[in-house]
Amino acid sequence: ETPSGKTYTLQNYVNNEYKYKTHNLEHSFTASYHIYDFDDGLLPNDTQYISWSPVGHKLAYVWNNNVYVKASPTEEAVQITENGEENKIFNGIPDWVYEEEMFGTHSALWWSPNGNFLAYASFNDTEVPVIEYSFYSEDTLQYPKTIKIPYPKAGATNPTVQFFIVDTTSLPTFNSVEIFPPAEIKSSDHYLSVVTWVTDERICLQWLRRIQNFSVLTVCDFENATWSCPKVREISTTGWIGRFQPSVPHFAPDKASYYKVFSDTAGYKHIHYINVAITTGNWEVISIEAVTNQFLYYISNANNEMPGGRNLYKVLLESSPKLPKCVSCNLDEKRCQYYSVSFSKDTQYYQLNCLVFKSYLLCYLVLRYLENNTELENSLKDIQMPSKKFGSLNIGGYNLWYQMILPPHFDESKKHPLLLDVYAGPCSQKVDQAFRLSWATYLASTERVIVASFDGRGSGYQGDRIMHAINRRLGTYEVEDQIEAARKFSEMSFVDKDRIAIWGWSYGGYATSMVLGSGSGVFKCGIAVAPVSRWQYYDSIYTERYMGLPTENDNLKNYNSSTVMARAEKFKEVEYLLIHGTADDNVHFQQAAQISKALVDAEVDFQAMWYTDKDHSISGQAHKHIYTHMSHFIKQCFSLH
Repeated sequence: ETPSGKTYTLQNYVNNEYKYKTHNLEHSFTASYHIYDFDDGLLPNDTQYISWSPVGHKLAYVWNNNVYVKASPTEEAVQITENGEENKIFNGIPDWVYEEEMFGTHSALWWSPNGNFLAYASFNDTEVPVIEYSFYSEDTLQYPKTIKIPYPKAGATNPTVQFFIVDTTSLPTFNSVEIFPPAEIKSSDHYLSVVTWVTDERICLQWLRRIQNFSVLTVCDFENATWSCPKVREISTTGWIGRFQPSVPHFAPDKASYYKVFSDTAGYKHIHYINVAITTGNWEVISIEAVTNQFLYYISNANNEMPGGRNLYKVLLESSPKLPKCVSCNLDEKRCQYYSVSFSKDTQYYQLNCLVFKSYLLCYLVLRYLENNTELENSLKDIQMPSKKFGSLNIGGYNLWYQMILPPHFDESKKHPLLLDVYAGPCSQKVDQAFRLSWATYLASTERVIVASFDGRGSGYQGDRIMHAINRRLGTYEVEDQIEAARKFSEMSFVDKDRIAIWGWSYGGYATSMVLGSGSGVFKCGIAVAPVSRWQYYDSIYTERYMGLPTENDNLKNYNSSTVMARAEKFKEVEYLLIHGTADDNVHFQQAAQISKALVDAEVDFQAMWYTDKDHSISGQAHKHIYTHMSHFIKQCFSLH
């Protein structure tokens, strides 16, 4: 509510013409926003992004790739940038690759806590190659539309980034200052990875070299109208920084020091107070959730040595040694070991959510149910639900976890077909203690198929030795381990070794295709949805993080030896269903097209399905269609009638 008594709210409308929200790693997003004046009705203002200041009534928004600020909704807009250009210069919003792989959001604007300063990033895609694909739209359109997106593939020219802080205290007058990367970052291709306001006049930036094993954290203070930025380095000698990028620092109440999750000397992700370890052990901290004057709260998988668990812990900061206490482990031990948490702004309260049937609200000694899902629980009592079994296999010198979704009233004396549900990307995790209703639930309960998943080398949350095993060699160990796991499953008394299949989406589609093209003899059939087929076709930030550059003096050999197409001949030994959306802006239709071309050239008989104008998520009416189609394929493969 403004001083004049007017009340405003902000609504956004997602533009679904070309892009949809997330599936796996996709975050591409466009939207239109309207400011609603409760007295006067809608004020039309189609923008790319808009944000209230945390205090007061200022609005920052992006229009035509330029940043604007209003002192209040009724004031004239002040234009902060003037060089914005479609598909060339992005101010206040990320380009495609930063949105997808670095920020995971459609915003590159950050208000200071008191609303005095507005930070924003600017991305220059002028030299970035453009991906083009047809969008067929309604059937009355005589010529398809052509979608053009700047998209840097592995080894291609990347966008350049600049970072600015704007003083908005004296609008319409403003002062804009550029914050430059540290010299050891600026000297070569680099990324801006994390932005965190600490106080009203202190901001933390993390910069990353293009070869993502070297990061610098800078804490910038506003002093005498300038920003000074001391720095701390983070280096990985065995792979890449962080799980996907450097972790976010959580500042202590003094707002000078901070806590951060990164690898300890043993290669496990743990909390450090600047560089001093706070937690330790052969398990990992998933995330820091809150820091108070007394306690630090975090989520980890320490309980029961189960990497796929998630529990809330707290540690008394003044204690020595630091002895973490698990807050959630014993709340409902048998039924729930996979929690997330949401803290109130002052950290006095938190909501504890469990991915099973129950959710909790905890306030120190008081336990109150917000939602216990009794209705869902009661309705599921009348449904024949599958059960979930966990186990481990020794593969490649590691003890690695698997799970099996077993049919109701499972009879171990009978042989069952088995479908291996795979993702297998770096730092992925398919084996966990979360409750889900999915295609696997249907296959197990209705078709009596065992649906198994296995986290092999390259998977996450078990230390860097396992995760970094596939560093610079995608398409090797993570593929071999899925084959070996399936081979071990085939030796189990209740598995029909002649009816084993595999399927996956995105990286899982790549892993599925590489497995089926291996000639292992373990699998009868498989389904690849939206697969990568050659790493040179995928985006620079993701691919180079794990593979380096596709150049002669770097890692071209491993790029060229990890293609699906090179394995085309071996697909004669399996039944293969290839699926892709024609408007996939993430994993381009090009990837499936090249697989199809190679299989045809090798005279391989296979099945294929495309989804017109659908992106990586294959959503809408097509989502029902794809699962029906895949179900028919699996039933045919397993001779289920």
